Amino acid sequence: MSRHRIGFWYRFTAVLAKPPLVVLFKREWRGMEHIPADGGFITAVNHNSYLDPLSYAHFQYNTGRVPRFLAKAGLFRNGFVGTLLRGTGQIPVYRESTDAANAFRAAVDAINKGECVAFYPEGTLTRDPDLWPMEAKTGAARVALLTRAPVIPVAQWGAHEAMPPYAKEKKLRLFPRKTLKVLAGPPVDLSAYYGKEPTAEVLREVTERIMADITELLAELRGEPAPAEPYNLKKARAAARRRSQEDNK
Repeated sequence: MSRHRIGFWYRFTAVLAKPPLVVLFKREWRGMEHIPADGGFITAVNHNSYLDPLSYAHFQYNTGRVPRFLAKAGLFRNGFVGTLLRGTGQIPVYRESTDAANAFRAAVDAINKGECVAFYPEGTLTRDPDLWPMEAKTGAARVALLTRAPVIPVAQWGAHEAMPPYAKEKKLRLFPRKTLKVLAGPPVDLSAYYGKEPTAEVLREVTERIMADITELLAELRGEPAPAEPYNLKKARAAARRRSQEDNK
């Protein structure tokens, strides 16, 4: 995709979204030079607030290479939101598909056409109590191996201060004015995995490599060391059940 071919609907959405973001938030952006000027690529982004897709999209929009997000297919049928999603070229994910590769076929097609596809590898807001990236799903890894496109790790921090994840009241906390930080890094080196059979083990290793780079960038943004191991939601839930059973004895 050409750096300048953004399209009417994306520009229209930017006209709506950018002014409040500029007025209400401060910005600390770094790493734009790592966003490819040409060709298809993947961005892999951490997720710790319902607000951070706007923060990240604002960052990348300003590079001239707009991201195509993966979203639930049902959202594309919802009135004005569906119109915006279709018009801006976002990618429907058909979760009912039993074939993981086919579930991301539109993402593969978009990358092969020279576009950027943005993945939130964790699949949802992180459940890590300290908001570090948790163990991720393998969708981004699968698409990366299918396309061999560059995978650009992106870390973001600060949106959670305005809209904390899983807060009882989903309301913005705008004052004092928050800083939205975004840092893009160089492409993740996945060359060792090209040509390998995409087994569950290989996909897990590729996913861990991607998430390690994102976590390293986030540690730089936060100015503190990351945990030695990513948060495992299944293990945390199992431990909570054990504690509950012991308390009930």
